[in-house]
Amino acid sequence: MEAQVRCSRSTKTMSTTWLLRLFCTLLAVSYSYPEFGRALEAPKDIFILAGQSNMAGRGGVRHGKWDGNVPPECRPNPSILRLNPQLQWEEAHEPLHTGIGPPKTQGVGPGLAFANEIRAKGSMVGVVGLVPCAVGGTKISAWARGTTLYNELVRRTKASVSGGGQLRAILWYQGESDTVRSEDAEAYKGNLEKLIIDLRSDLSHPTLLFIQVALGSGEGKFIETVRRGQLGIRLPNVKCVDAKGLRLEPDKLHLTTIAQIHLAQKLAAAFLSGDQS
Repeated sequence: MEAQVRCSRSTKTMSTTWLLRLFCTLLAVSYSYPEFGRALEAPKDIFILAGQSNMAGRGGVRHGKWDGNVPPECRPNPSILRLNPQLQWEEAHEPLHTGIGPPKTQGVGPGLAFANEIRAKGSMVGVVGLVPCAVGGTKISAWARGTTLYNELVRRTKASVSGGGQLRAILWYQGESDTVRSEDAEAYKGNLEKLIIDLRSDLSHPTLLFIQVALGSGEGKFIETVRRGQLGIRLPNVKCVDAKGLRLEPDKLHLTTIAQIHLAQKLAAAFLSGDQS
């Protein structure tokens, strides 16, 4: 009998110790990952990030590896979410485009810094939902209505607003791949105008704000031709910020991490200017 009592006490002690360890583990996880065990608040203000590699983000990427540097402007925030490849909202963190498009080394882009900036300076901005859609190395023809990229952008956009929230803008940074051939560069303006019109139609949002980035670099010699097309667009509710002069990585094509933050600040200023609340 005495042996049974000792065994029972030992079992209870072990159970208590195990439960205490489990509690401590869960507590540590909750501090390390604030979103653990907490239901995410649905995003109120939704932004689409589309284009090619400078929107996807290559800041800090050299020789195929990301340096892991995340400046304060790009730090995660429980009120900034991203729509992941499975169309689920999760807390956003760098690299924002992880899992989007073909496997490529991702780095810092403008998305998170943009979201932090508009939350800091826009009094009416609520929980932000970012919808990464950018794919590196793509010409604008690859985004035309009916293509895989176009259809995926529309699909992800519709999924992002299915649970509520307001689609506030499309942020577009693309065109580097259209600087190689003169024909592509000359056709850029018309192709981008058609893309904007088609997206607004298919998203049933005829006045959707479209903020584009004028190139600061390119893969070919027709950069200025594409820039003229970008700067020459006069469609309503289309804004343009300029990446010319922002610092580039050694490849002379992709923006550095700091340059991405500067671009994000320009995008945020463009969004917040005027009546965007």
